[in-house]
Amino acid sequence: MKQINYLVIVFIGATLLCNCSAGKKTTSPAASIPSLKDVFKNDFAIGTALNTAQIEGKDPKAAALVEQQFNMATPENIMKAEVIHPEWNRYNFEPGDQLVSYGEKNKIRINAHTLIWHSQLPAFARQIQSADSFRLFFQQHISTVAGHYRGKVFSWDVVNEALNEDGTMRKSVFLNKLGEGFVTEAFRMAAAASPGTELYYNDYNNEQPAKRAGCIRLIKMIQAAGVRIDGVGIQGHWHAGKVPLQDIEQSIIEYSALGLKVMFTELDLEVLPRDFQGADVSQQMKNSPAMNPYPNALPDSVQQLLARDYSSLFKLFLKYRENVTRVTFWGVNDGQSWLNGWPVPGRTNYPLLFDREFKPKPAFYSVIATKQASAN
Repeated sequence: MKQINYLVIVFIGATLLCNCSAGKKTTSPAASIPSLKDVFKNDFAIGTALNTAQIEGKDPKAAALVEQQFNMATPENIMKAEVIHPEWNRYNFEPGDQLVSYGEKNKIRINAHTLIWHSQLPAFARQIQSADSFRLFFQQHISTVAGHYRGKVFSWDVVNEALNEDGTMRKSVFLNKLGEGFVTEAFRMAAAASPGTELYYNDYNNEQPAKRAGCIRLIKMIQAAGVRIDGVGIQGHWHAGKVPLQDIEQSIIEYSALGLKVMFTELDLEVLPRDFQGADVSQQMKNSPAMNPYPNALPDSVQQLLARDYSSLFKLFLKYRENVTRVTFWGVNDGQSWLNGWPVPGRTNYPLLFDREFKPKPAFYSVIATKQASAN
């Protein structure tokens, strides 16, 4: 598809708005716009990340938009180990159970996130000295948590971010205590505890050549052991104007060649300055006016850039719709994006398709237009 001009996007948005709302009584912004999950229903699932307030039903505007736009959801934090397994013999399943109920009520499938991650571990796990005791924690955590949600969630991010940027194994507590075989064992145990659930490896920058090679090595190691792995998640935390489309395409090709489903699991396009790539939550930067250039609104030129990049991405996703099974945005709207607080706290970021008022941005209409163009 040729480049979509910003004015064309605005015209498309206005036309869609009029067509969808004609003769209808609208009660929310979501009621008068196209639905992403419907537009792409024959291509791939469309997901979003949900925070605790949204899962608990405390955000009515988000609730209306999520129900209308998305058919999959990933929890931001409630299934991470520090929340769901705060003490050795205590599990906190209530928030996750609420998410499952939310999904059932709204016909949204749940991608559970995440069983094994070096970050956001409970304090007691970090204090374990013995390798045998740590292995016991590892085994009990996977079998108990995955077992609790057996038959209740569609998929699990079994292992999250186990690789360095050069494709080597991250020097995490799991690697230090258990060796690199911990990844294979995590998938083996998850498959046993929840046999009907799809199992994924998830990482950021694993579309980059070196990290991709390490990811492929890891996947082949799992497969060689006869252990099930169903897909690989490419997080998709990219910068507007710097989206690595060629690397993304090559990654879809190479991961699919391994017999895996490919999904984009945490998609957002940052528009603010940053001096590093990736999504390592341990990295931080200091705030300054120069680091927060758009505190009140996003300039039209940047809106247009964001719209072009999202259009290019979805054109690529549609090209490989036989291999790409899900696209999940990491947040419902700009105001709820984690990028407002990381890697610089207190910034005003604009990385998603919906603004702080839950209204669709030009990027939203560029995505819709990309699908329409692909059908012609």
